[in-house]
Amino acid sequence: MYNLKDTAIPWIGSIPEEWNVEKVKQHFFLKKAKAQQDNPVILSLARSGIKIRDISSNEGQIAESYFNYNPVKPGDLLLNPMDLVSGANCNVSKVTGVISPAYSNLRSKGYADPEYYNYFFKWQYIIMALFAHGKGVSSDNRWTLNNNELLNYFIPVPTRDEQKQIVRFLDWKISGVNRLISSKQREIALIRERKLAEIDRAVTRGVHNTALKESGLNWLPLIPEGWETIPAKALFSHETELRHEGDEMLAATQKYGMIPQKEYMEREGRRIVLATDNLDKWLHVEPDEFIISLRSFQGGLELCTIEGCVTWHYVVLRPKENVYVPYFKWLFKSPSYIGALQRTSDFIRDGQDLRFSNFVKVRLPLIPIQEQRTIADYLERVVPQFDEVEKELLHEIDLLKELRDKIIEEVVTGRIDVRNIVIPEYKYEEEDTDDDSDIEPDNDETEEQED
Repeated sequence: MYNLKDTAIPWIGSIPEEWNVEKVKQHFFLKKAKAQQDNPVILSLARSGIKIRDISSNEGQIAESYFNYNPVKPGDLLLNPMDLVSGANCNVSKVTGVISPAYSNLRSKGYADPEYYNYFFKWQYIIMALFAHGKGVSSDNRWTLNNNELLNYFIPVPTRDEQKQIVRFLDWKISGVNRLISSKQREIALIRERKLAEIDRAVTRGVHNTALKESGLNWLPLIPEGWETIPAKALFSHETELRHEGDEMLAATQKYGMIPQKEYMEREGRRIVLATDNLDKWLHVEPDEFIISLRSFQGGLELCTIEGCVTWHYVVLRPKENVYVPYFKWLFKSPSYIGALQRTSDFIRDGQDLRFSNFVKVRLPLIPIQEQRTIADYLERVVPQFDEVEKELLHEIDLLKELRDKIIEEVVTGRIDVRNIVIPEYKYEEEDTDDDSDIEPDNDETEEQED
């Protein structure tokens, strides 16, 4: 076991007496250069590592020129200095290429093992130590870590052999935690699949074992004998009433449904641009109306439960007679209906919004109100049971992530001595992230209104 000493540095704390505390600039170059290749390999920092970017897909932000991009070599440690709060915003490159100059590229002078310091800086992101050293950018209210602060940042310095052993140990232990997390994520995927299957079965077949008949519809080929199908516009009208004075701005999200934009920002810890222009074009919405948003092709239509207004890019649907709103809340979220909506247009490819013209292409079931109520009541009882299991699994994942973070903290600081631990053979398990999107330092996502 080590004898520990107090470094008096808040973001490091106690470390072994044999270790030093030095500055980043003593062990790393901050590489700044310009790409020289005509067709360089473009890299991006994703949550699971440094990725080669397919710019031919035109997804994400595309630069006019990559000449000013920063060259990257295998072993370079990349940090995102513009996102100091979401964690895991650093990684070691395994490939050669170029990356946005907004990233900080640390290249070891020889003694520092970049993989050890990758773990160290991951911990620094987790505890928001880097945030405490950042400064606000007044032009867009962002928080960034400048190069001078980074180069003068204090870091622990174990021996080279200790650094490598720490990396071996953490790779082994973190892989084991990742394996447990992945297992629970697969359980969640299965629970969600079963939940959607039950919703789909109930809204398209009812909850009683009744005889079925052909409907003549591709998306709903068989329906109970007492049901009919009807044009969507016979059940819902397209409302274009403009916003009222004092209407609160709402956002359509797949995660939370229709909620105020300010509440969305609070829940997500992110900001969106609140519109100040063209407010006269915004649409008024009432409770029990449905919203078609840009991402309805992914997650269905959203039910509005509060009064407010939405951007004119959305479509507001008001129910008519023969509509029991709670039933259609489930129907519009069912896989069968979403699949039918997706087939109404090639908007997924050409970027068009879903419009009322898409909505009316999908005929809807005409069901006795009492049966609609029975189906909705059934799903209101059954779906929370699936949700409760998922909630418990998510809680277990959170605990595992906390354990993973604690292991990193204790080992990179030497508070757990791993020098004499023999690492067994194992297969490394990558972190299975729900969001493996690029962590772009020049993309603040301020225009997002949907989840």
